[in-house]
Amino acid sequence: MNSSRDMVSLKQSIKSWGMQLGFQDIRIADAHADMTSAEEGMFAWLEQGFHGGMDYMAKHGTKRSRPSELVPGVLRVISVRMNYKPPAAKESWEVIHDGDKAFISRYAVGRDYHKVMRARLQKLADHITNEIGHFNYRVFSDSAPVMEVEWAKKAGLGWRGKHTLLLSREGGSYFFLGEMYTDLPLPVDEPIGDYCGSCTRCIDICPTQAIIGPYRLDARRCISYLTIELKGSIPEDLRPLIGNRVYGCDDCQLVCPWNKFAKVTQEADFAVRHGLDDVSLIELFNWSEQEFDSKLAGSPIRRIGYEQWLRNLAVGLGNAPTSPAVIEALQARSLDSSPLVREHVQWALRQHGE
Repeated sequence: MNSSRDMVSLKQSIKSWGMQLGFQDIRIADAHADMTSAEEGMFAWLEQGFHGGMDYMAKHGTKRSRPSELVPGVLRVISVRMNYKPPAAKESWEVIHDGDKAFISRYAVGRDYHKVMRARLQKLADHITNEIGHFNYRVFSDSAPVMEVEWAKKAGLGWRGKHTLLLSREGGSYFFLGEMYTDLPLPVDEPIGDYCGSCTRCIDICPTQAIIGPYRLDARRCISYLTIELKGSIPEDLRPLIGNRVYGCDDCQLVCPWNKFAKVTQEADFAVRHGLDDVSLIELFNWSEQEFDSKLAGSPIRRIGYEQWLRNLAVGLGNAPTSPAVIEALQARSLDSSPLVREHVQWALRQHGE
C-alpha cells in the first residue's frame, strides 16, 4: 500500500479508528514542515531562563522541533486530542473562592492521562498494522521531546492561544494531546487560523502574572510549574498569590471564551476520583504517606511525591482563613522530618500570626 489513492483511504480509516478509540479529533502534519519560527522561539525562551528548573526542556535541543532527529525516517505526525473535562465536577470557581478547599487542576482529578493516551495511540497503531502490515512509528503523549502544541497547530487541530495552550473552536482547551510519528506518506491536513483576536482575558486573570505577554509564559511564575515541576522551595513572594491551588492552575482556561464550547469527557478514566474536585485542605494535609500512595495510585498527582504534596498544601493552608483547625493541622506538622515541609509550614503559621 503506497499509492496516493491508498494513502487517502488509509487516512480516512485512521481518523475513523481514532474516533472509535475515544479521540475527538485526528489530524496529520508533514514531519518536515517549516518549524524555523517555533524553533527560534523555543531557544529564545530557554535563553531567557523562562523554563526555570525544567532542565529537560533544554536537554534535547532540536529534537523537539525536528522529528527526524528523534525518529529517523519519520514522514508524518499524526496528532490527536481527547477531551478531559470531568463530568459532575464541582464548579471550579466555587472551589477556588473557598479558602478552606483545595483546588486541583481538572485534568488531574482522574487517572493519569499519559497512560490512557499512549495506550489508545498504541491501539490506533495496532489497527494500522492489521490493515497494512508492519510500518515504523512511535507514540507520545507529553512523554518525549515533542513540540506537541506546534505539531497540533501544524496539523490543524487548533491554534495556540495567548496562554500558550492549544485552542479548538469545537472543544476549547480542556483536552489532552498525543502524537504518532510515522513513516507513512499520508496526505496532510491544513492549519487553521488564530481566533483569539484582541482578547487578553487569560493574560489579565493569571494570579502570578506568569503570562508576560501574548504567547509568552515565564514558567518560573506559573502556578502549574510552582506546584508540580519545582522541586524545592516556592519563592515566598509568590506563595500568597497561589491561594488554594495545590496542584496546577486552570484560571486562564476558566476565563477563555472558547471554553464555552468545551465538552464533558465521555472517558471514564478522567472522571473524578476520591472527591478531589471538592475536598478540604486539612483533609488532604492529614493524609499519611500510605494514604497518599494508595489513594493517588494511577493519578498524575502521585508523581510529585508526598513531600511536595505537603509543601503545596502548607502554602494553601497559609492562605486559608485563620481558624483553630487550620492552625492545629499546621502545628501537627511543624516538626516534620522534611526540611522543605517544615519551612513551608512555619511560613504558613506566620501567616496566621503563630
